[in-house]
Amino acid sequence: MSDRPPKRMGMNDHEALVEIEEILQHLESISFVAQRDAREALPVLSGESARDRLQWLEAARDLFFHDREAGKAFMRGTPGLYAQWPDVRAWTAQAFAFNRWVNSWRALEGYMEQAGDVFVEFGAAGEQAWYDIGMRWCERSVEDARAYFGEHYRKLADGEGIAGIEALMAPAEMLATQARLTLETYLPGAMIARSVVGTPGLEPWARRGVDLMQTGRARGEAYFRLENAEGVRHLLDELPGYRPRRHSRFLQLLLLAWFDEEIPLADSDWRPGRGRPAMECDGRSIFMPAVLADRDEAVVAALHTAGHLRYDTYAAVEINALFLYSETAHPPLDADQRITWRPLFAPYAARMFRFQVLFDLCEDLRVDARLCADVPGYATRLERLLTHAEPPEGPAGTYYTFARGQYAQLLRGAPLDPRLEHLRAEDARLLDAFKAGETLFTDAAFPELTIDQRSQAYLPGHGVNTGRPVYPRRTYAEIHDAPHADAYAEHKQTKEKQKGETPPQAPEQRQNDPDSDISVPPENTSGSGGRVGVGIPMPTKDVFTRGANRAEGEGKTPYPEWDYREQRYLHEWARVIERPVTDGKPNRARHILNDHAGALKRLRAALEMQKPARMAPLRRQPDGDELDIEATIGYVVDKRAGLSPEGLIYRRRAVQQRDTAVLLLADMSTSIMARHPSGDGKIVDRIRSGLILFSEALSSLGDAYAICGFASKYHDNVNYYVLKDFKEPGGAEINARIAGISGRLASRMGAAIRHSIKRFDAVDARHRLLLLLSDGRPADYDDGGDPRYLNEDTRMAMKEAVDAGVHPFCITLDPRGGQYLPSIFGPSHYTVLDRVDELPARLPEIYLRLRR
Repeated sequence: MSDRPPKRMGMNDHEALVEIEEILQHLESISFVAQRDAREALPVLSGESARDRLQWLEAARDLFFHDREAGKAFMRGTPGLYAQWPDVRAWTAQAFAFNRWVNSWRALEGYMEQAGDVFVEFGAAGEQAWYDIGMRWCERSVEDARAYFGEHYRKLADGEGIAGIEALMAPAEMLATQARLTLETYLPGAMIARSVVGTPGLEPWARRGVDLMQTGRARGEAYFRLENAEGVRHLLDELPGYRPRRHSRFLQLLLLAWFDEEIPLADSDWRPGRGRPAMECDGRSIFMPAVLADRDEAVVAALHTAGHLRYDTYAAVEINALFLYSETAHPPLDADQRITWRPLFAPYAARMFRFQVLFDLCEDLRVDARLCADVPGYATRLERLLTHAEPPEGPAGTYYTFARGQYAQLLRGAPLDPRLEHLRAEDARLLDAFKAGETLFTDAAFPELTIDQRSQAYLPGHGVNTGRPVYPRRTYAEIHDAPHADAYAEHKQTKEKQKGETPPQAPEQRQNDPDSDISVPPENTSGSGGRVGVGIPMPTKDVFTRGANRAEGEGKTPYPEWDYREQRYLHEWARVIERPVTDGKPNRARHILNDHAGALKRLRAALEMQKPARMAPLRRQPDGDELDIEATIGYVVDKRAGLSPEGLIYRRRAVQQRDTAVLLLADMSTSIMARHPSGDGKIVDRIRSGLILFSEALSSLGDAYAICGFASKYHDNVNYYVLKDFKEPGGAEINARIAGISGRLASRMGAAIRHSIKRFDAVDARHRLLLLLSDGRPADYDDGGDPRYLNEDTRMAMKEAVDAGVHPFCITLDPRGGQYLPSIFGPSHYTVLDRVDELPARLPEIYLRLRR
């Protein structure tokens, strides 16, 4: 079929009109909708000659026969297009060309909606260039053409006219040729990337994506869609502004000074293209965006967001009052014990965002009125921000301008809008702000808002207060005035205890402070390392995907994770879930004991030498077998001096017991399923044997012990397997569990170590030993391909273990472990087993040596 509409050369107007009527009758016999749409559009073209109208109608008919939706899109789009571009022959010819492809109607629909605007703004030459670019994508794929014509031309141009569109599409054509990347995948991320790195930075951004496509198509496509952190991080690195992540220690100290709370700071899910960045709160933590405009905005945002905690925006009693007032059923808490605000906004339906912004504006004003009075310098910083900020365009500007006017009155001490004046009172509550928001909602001067416009309506340093589900908390007065009510007292006591118990470290063993102003060069952890088995998994995500506050899920325990790049902890980043071990293999366990009967016999003989056998004297006792001469002399001296000493003057003998507990933590990642180097069995066979002999040995010795394993898939799914708990007795059932273990997934050691430290709380022992059994360096699917990242986190977990009074020691089966283990565990806190066969006998022996 020709790509041009039919022409009736030499036909007069009367013949053309007859032909038009015949076509309309033909269409009526085929489709009522088609003839109706044609008859409705034809009068719009009444100013054109009959032959031009006939040419248009023939194009409409042929498009309809080719694809009904394409014909309807052409006819229905005609009135709007003709009003802006009267050259009906030109655009009819362009539209008719879409009949060359099947299912091209969506692309044609986008063309009909925008061609007139493009013609008006760019002229005939610009419109032709815009159209030609789209046709080239039609040649590649109809879906690509739909993505191009469906995207608003002004977004494609970004203020640079047709040259901007051509610059945006040039990398896309390169990617389509070299990597077969679709335009639908490229375009949304590319427009955001251009707003950050500019047009010149588009090509380097795209070429980095090509490199990632070579390591995995899914990974590369996620980069272009900005769905993984590799793409986002590249943009954030280029984004100008103040980075609150790097100054989290300063901000946290600031909040501690003014609010007497050590409020956790976490990363928000903001990224370029998601509105204006702002801090948010869930009633427990403050979520910081990657970048803010400047230091003033970051300080104001931190103080303002914490102010909502200080002045009870998220107090359970205040939120419950809102539900009672609005006669709305209180929603049940979600799996994480949080309340959602949505039922309060549901009655407003499509106008929900309008009310939400007004409610937030009132609550912000209430909180800031208190902050200006209570926090020196806050009002000055806020005024400086408002003076230099420009209001946004569109509906959001109305809210912004109104809010700025009220704040100007507040900062001058002048009266506010009568509807808001009561919010500056010290006894104003959250419910008062809600009622004020209802009053403002009746004011027609405030236009409707979309979700995209919502973030622009807030003042600098302010953001949505009611966007996240929140953890309901006690009021500030209840937390700080009740006896022992400091919510962070336990945390502070732990810090003081750790400070007092931290052993001195050699300079080469010291760790970088999480947010220190003094940067110590990190130890080299870039050794080649590796796994005995199948190797470290290819990453599909990056370590910097720090998005929304993830739900912990049932049984998941959150732990921080150390990011050496930013020299700080990621708040509640890793999630550990304990999983039961049900796949016991009793027959296999019996075979293992039989195969190692000789080694077990020698081991038990050695154990007898370590059992407590001698009587040790206990001095300064209240009663006993004989006098403690030294204590008796001291008692007499104190008595003659007029003191009242305790009568602890006896000595008795008792069997000396060693107060020792050990937790053996085994790496259960996929690599342990590799074949044994000799070809006889697998690595896991030796690990099973070693753990069973270890269990038998410690059962004979009498020390408290636990055996656990770990495997992971991403930071939020670290599986922790309890093979034997401290309180369980050893024996056949435990051996059967151990005999059933197998390898799975990857190995995120830091999270598993932190969870192991916590498990020691269940046992009362003076000497606590964490024995880690591994076959290679830490690795996971989302470590971004950076071997140092999880090495550094494991090193910090080791330091935390020492601070908690737990002594860590690593046994590795990786012959290259000496390259990276010294920097993680220290030079004398690991051993490398060159021969895997030695593991069953060596594992108990190593423990016996360490417990002395």
